[in-house]
Amino acid sequence: MYTNATYQGISGLTEEQMLEEHWIVAIHPEDRDLVISAWQDSTPNQAPFRHEVRFLRQDGSVRWARLHIAALDDGAGEYSGYVHTVEDITDRREAEDALRAAEEALFEQSERAQVTLDSIGDAVLTTDRLGRVTYLNRAAEKLTGWPHDSAAGRPLADVFNVIDSDTRRQAANPAQRAIAKDKTVELALGCVLIRPDGTELAIEDSAAPIHDRHGGIRGAVIVFHEASQSRVITAQMAHMARHDFLTGLPNRVLFRDRLTQAIALARRHDKFVGMLYLDLDNFKQVNDSLGHEKGDRLLRAVGDRLRTCVRATDTVCREGGDEFVVLLAELEHPGDANRVAEKVHTAFELPLLVDGRALRVTMSIGISLFPRDGDSADALVRKADTAMYKAKVDGPGESRYSAATASAMRSRQTDSGPTFPESRP
Repeated sequence: MYTNATYQGISGLTEEQMLEEHWIVAIHPEDRDLVISAWQDSTPNQAPFRHEVRFLRQDGSVRWARLHIAALDDGAGEYSGYVHTVEDITDRREAEDALRAAEEALFEQSERAQVTLDSIGDAVLTTDRLGRVTYLNRAAEKLTGWPHDSAAGRPLADVFNVIDSDTRRQAANPAQRAIAKDKTVELALGCVLIRPDGTELAIEDSAAPIHDRHGGIRGAVIVFHEASQSRVITAQMAHMARHDFLTGLPNRVLFRDRLTQAIALARRHDKFVGMLYLDLDNFKQVNDSLGHEKGDRLLRAVGDRLRTCVRATDTVCREGGDEFVVLLAELEHPGDANRVAEKVHTAFELPLLVDGRALRVTMSIGISLFPRDGDSADALVRKADTAMYKAKVDGPGESRYSAATASAMRSRQTDSGPTFPESRP
């Protein structure tokens, strides 16, 4: 019935070309069946529809877009049509696709300790849980000065003897740190590798735990290379690819990775994982009245304050636009997630200062929990997103659990009432 200029720019189709046409014609032919299937699943309940799709334009170019579809209520409980909101995410998707390809290659190689990484030119060294060397690729043999046969079975410190170039003290063992923290760690800047002949080599490295197929840690992999300016630039680019350019927070790629790891840890340790999906209320008014530059500064201030509401082991991510997500790892009790949501609401009762101007911000929060709302990152994000939309219906500054978790909590009542609240008082 109508398209605006921005939609026409994304789709490459004029309003006249789209009038009386089914909206699916603008979608890339390879995506249409999947999008229609997802659309048909959401239509019976008139649930908000969100999908990332490709638009194939007449000149053959492709644009990625985030598609939101919501039903239009005529006020009498009948639905008269739908409104589509389309956000161009082409640049972000291209960056994510490039990063994902690199991450998948690294995952395949790092989780299988005997797969060489000679093709990328980096040195690769693996250890068992006790820190004994199990493998070196050719680049690692060259940089350390140790052949694989001589190094195998030796303590890591013998083969990977690293000191701080300023203090000349032994650097912390990166493999032990990765195993203890069960996450990727980096060697401090300014470290030097001492080779058997006494020569010194400035290096950069990262270490990550190696898991078996059951999620247990069976060792660590260290990937390192000789330090150079180009390597530093590459590391900076890699950081930018995994963090939001505006707020500096982890982006969706890094967040999904940490969420998947948190689920694996919670499954092993019989814990809960909490997921908060936050959307600023009336943020568009800030952009419209104060301008996008101040809107961007407000988003940075929101990200900074959110980080003060969670533990160092939790993750705050900017999902996009004015939406943020928070990962609460290894919770002891389901109600802990609601308490964090309350802490967030309380923290934002104080105004944020943007260029000397006090701005009050409220947000709607949707909460989901592992394992009650699913055993995958996508399931938790989807359930928290749906709960957030319901919280918005409740009114500004509200929070709400997903339907499954709220039902489970209502069933656990005592004489004094529910064990945990479903939403904010």
